[in-house]
Amino acid sequence: LFSLRGERQAWPQPDAAGTALLLLSGGTTGTPKLIPRRHADYSYNFSASAELCGLKPQSVYLAVLPVAHNFPLACPGILGTLACGGKVVLTDSASCDEVMPLIAEQGVTHVALVPALAQLWVQAREWEDSDLSSLRVIQVGGARLDPTLAEQVISTFDCPLQQVFGMAEGLLCFTRLDDPLATVLHSQGRPMSPLDEIHVVDEEENDVVPGETGQLLTRGPYTITGYYRAPEHNARAFTAQGFYRTGDNVRLDEAGNLYVEGRIKEQINRAGEKIAAAEVESVLMRLEDVKDCAVVAAPDKLLGERICAFIIAQRTPSDYQQLRQKLVRMGISAWKIPDQIEFLTHWPLTAVGKVDKKRLTALAIERYRHSAQ
Repeated sequence: LFSLRGERQAWPQPDAAGTALLLLSGGTTGTPKLIPRRHADYSYNFSASAELCGLKPQSVYLAVLPVAHNFPLACPGILGTLACGGKVVLTDSASCDEVMPLIAEQGVTHVALVPALAQLWVQAREWEDSDLSSLRVIQVGGARLDPTLAEQVISTFDCPLQQVFGMAEGLLCFTRLDDPLATVLHSQGRPMSPLDEIHVVDEEENDVVPGETGQLLTRGPYTITGYYRAPEHNARAFTAQGFYRTGDNVRLDEAGNLYVEGRIKEQINRAGEKIAAAEVESVLMRLEDVKDCAVVAAPDKLLGERICAFIIAQRTPSDYQQLRQKLVRMGISAWKIPDQIEFLTHWPLTAVGKVDKKRLTALAIERYRHSAQ
């Protein structure tokens, strides 16, 4: 800008420790926070993930998710592709009838999706017949991927699936391209860097026994040490040793693979019993007439919180009693059976394409109030 006024200015000296950009936290459970990413850690973020994902100068990355988010921007995303000398294709639509011909036209090799979009892409292949043989890797992340959908992605696109779990604050986990199928279908992979430190801890922040579920804490070369101008939140979000409290419930297997069970804030406290929303979702997805589902907590005067399940049905929806009977026959504990079941035809989504559970909770409250009138 100074140069436009005729005042020629020298380029500033790069500062590896300086802030390169500010990312926004998801904001799915509160006000979004600013995440300062430094030049050094962010360049490591996209270059190391590009190497892990096998990007080459011949790679063509299609960005269908909003590019201001960490996943399509640098995991390895746009920046990782450009750093390798590859080509990036941008689109302002994720619509299958626009994007799939674009994949064929541009010879796209890599693409990143969230589960809700992956579901739509799988369904679209029933009628969309573009040649997608150029695809080499389909990444899916941003939310928990149901193993059944993971298997459908692989079989539908005849292309390797890579599960990605990470956060704008830093830590990235990937299934490797040579992992066994069971690992790819069921786990969210292993940390990207050998310098990533992770602990799975109980409510007192003591390490749990391997294989048990607990909160994920992490510290590493590309994980932030604090949010921007948020000292009060930083005191809650980071331990005295500098570990970031991710808010994710996870478990680790013997090979170091991470299994994400859900967000701590997505636990439902029903009459004193703590129930993971992801556990109930997993059971519901085993029902043949359920295409997709999402479970949220809704405030309840008697129970404290009730379990509300939103279902997108394969066919004409069953009524509540029929679904309840099916769940009982499957052996689910009575106190884990949804207290409220609502049917939808499509999901409300956040800007990045995740199922918007805040809007689902509001809808659960509204429909419950309406049914009680």
